[in-house]
Amino acid sequence: MIQPSFSHKPAITHMLLKSLLLCLALLPVALPVAAQERRDHERARAALEAGQIRPLSDLLAEVERRFRGRVIEADLERDDSQWLYELKILPPNGRIFIVELDAATGALVRSRGPVQDRPQGEAQPRPPGR
Repeated sequence: MIQPSFSHKPAITHMLLKSLLLCLALLPVALPVAAQERRDHERARAALEAGQIRPLSDLLAEVERRFRGRVIEADLERDDSQWLYELKILPPNGRIFIVELDAATGALVRSRGPVQDRPQGEAQPRPPGR
């Protein structure tokens, strides 16, 4: 009679099964997040087309004229009935600060961190490669 040989295959199979079960468990969480992001993008596009918000590119130019530093991240959020752009700015001193702007008007709503206003007449540094 031939005896079966044992190998590490059952351990590998067990690990694969655990990984598969984990992926299946996370699937119901991941799908709604992706769908929500798609809806948020569509709502933002509709708000721009309806004139409810200004284009981000317009506000970025104004922000970089007003504050020292470069915008390194931008998010559009809906807060109650108001659209807000949240911008993270990296100034020369390296201490990031955040400004929130009314997305319709560009008015400063609030700021967090060591905000650095650009003095009147101070030139903006040129972007690399220009």
